[in-house]
Amino acid sequence: MQPLKFLVVDDATFIRDMLKKQLRDAFPGAAIVDVPNAMRAQVALKSERFDLVLCDWEMPEMSGEEFLRWLRAHPQHRELPFIMVSSRGERDFVMKAVQAGVNDYIGKPFKPEILIAKVSRALSRAGHDVAAARHASGGGGLTQGIAGASVAVLTGKAESKPAAPARRSSNVKGQAEIAFAGHTSTCVISDITLQRLSGIMRREERLPAILEPVVVSIITGEAEAREVARLNGYVHALQAGENRIDANVLKLVIRFVDDDPTKLELLSHYISSL
Repeated sequence: MQPLKFLVVDDATFIRDMLKKQLRDAFPGAAIVDVPNAMRAQVALKSERFDLVLCDWEMPEMSGEEFLRWLRAHPQHRELPFIMVSSRGERDFVMKAVQAGVNDYIGKPFKPEILIAKVSRALSRAGHDVAAARHASGGGGLTQGIAGASVAVLTGKAESKPAAPARRSSNVKGQAEIAFAGHTSTCVISDITLQRLSGIMRREERLPAILEPVVVSIITGEAEAREVARLNGYVHALQAGENRIDANVLKLVIRFVDDDPTKLELLSHYISSL
């Protein structure tokens, strides 16, 4: 039996590293190719065989929807399992993706077990013996975290592009919605740049974990032209907001990992309006 082969497409290096790690944990014998945009994915598909594609939906230059429509227009790729990975979960948005030909949807952030369950289901529907593939490769166990992520990502440095210039505003007043895997919290923003957000949130039963993936939603613009900037990131730092063991307030720092000009422009507009 041929080893499984996955194609991972996302403009955020951190997300690609996380997906690769979780796929390798479940399918250690699989081959994984990751690319930062849809154009590179098109090149890979012209020269290599893949069993499943995991693709971001909001990417610069060519969106996930445009890439999928290109894929489905080619007979050799019409049945290739395609899973959309996105921070957008509105019903109309998901329905549009279904009409374009996605096989499944995974919302960011996600739990490893949900990712692997949906990948396994898509592979099974495509005729792959998933149980045999995981047994043959020694897989079956899932581990949390992203130990395989690159040092460049974890230190907030881009792989090949210089970091966007920081624009700082002190004493910021504003709120952000932070989506963790399984729940959402409201955060009071104390400082924000194009690279990170510092804020305060109420302590909940489940504490965030360092390096845990998140999606940060910030409302930008005036009332009549409001937009929501959804930014992928991870928990970079976490500490008690009070000098006591049962502190009810947490201070946290979220590092953004997106390299999407549209998202960065929305964030820049928000910062400049403060």
